[in-house]
Amino acid sequence: MIDPETQAGWVPESEQDDDGEEMPLSLRLSIADTLTLGNATCGFMAVYFTTTGILIPHLTGSAESGMARHSAATAVILMLCAAVFDLCDGLVARKLRSSPMGAELDNLSDLISFGLAPAYFVLVYGMVADDAHQRVAAVGAIVVLLAVVLRLARFSCVTLKDGMFQGMPSPFGALTVVSIVLLELPFVATLMAIIGTAWLMVSRVEYPKPRGRLAAAMLSWIVLSIGLLAAWAFDAPGGQLLLQTGCSLQLVLGAVIPLFATARRVNNFRDNRREARAAQLP
Repeated sequence: MIDPETQAGWVPESEQDDDGEEMPLSLRLSIADTLTLGNATCGFMAVYFTTTGILIPHLTGSAESGMARHSAATAVILMLCAAVFDLCDGLVARKLRSSPMGAELDNLSDLISFGLAPAYFVLVYGMVADDAHQRVAAVGAIVVLLAVVLRLARFSCVTLKDGMFQGMPSPFGALTVVSIVLLELPFVATLMAIIGTAWLMVSRVEYPKPRGRLAAAMLSWIVLSIGLLAAWAFDAPGGQLLLQTGCSLQLVLGAVIPLFATARRVNNFRDNRREARAAQLP
């Protein structure tokens, strides 16, 4: 219709209100997206506690072992919480729905929580540890960050068979990296283990996706890890030993889990060859 005074086209007021209230589908956040944003928030707060509780006191000469221990534990617990959010947002997205920008939000949040946060943790370790070398530790931190960047980029571009990841998942890799640091091994051994973990993240080694019982087991392991970190932070009897045991188990899981996937792939290959030979027999 044409407005006789302005000679301009106009639409009924009711239609204008409908258009104004209608939000584009791409801008609507689903429940899964909200969990993903919780993932990013935990990653950022992990960086915050690593800076304010470990790095700044060290640089100003006011560092206390108890305060640094509390801050380190809090930073790692936040990374564990980010892993819980990352696990839950995928489950919720499959049960309900995800917005069109869900995949992009997930990658960006993972980059903060499982790329930047653990890499920064390694960098600060190189600055505060007595036997560490700051510049070499910075190289290790960069390797971790780039490994996560490459892994997330490949995950977005490559289609894999259902139920498997190619390379160590970034949440598992981040927790393995911080476990290596918390073990307080000699610097060279720590650096080599960190670089090895980064290689696993960009490798073609297969890791199963956390679904069903595996997801429940992973969630239970995260809850147990939070308890171990809390015991260590509050200097509970045996807390240091419990933490070292948990960190060691994290490293063992990172090495053993792909062995099961490799063994299964070998068995499937043998079964396929056996079936092919049986089909060729008269």
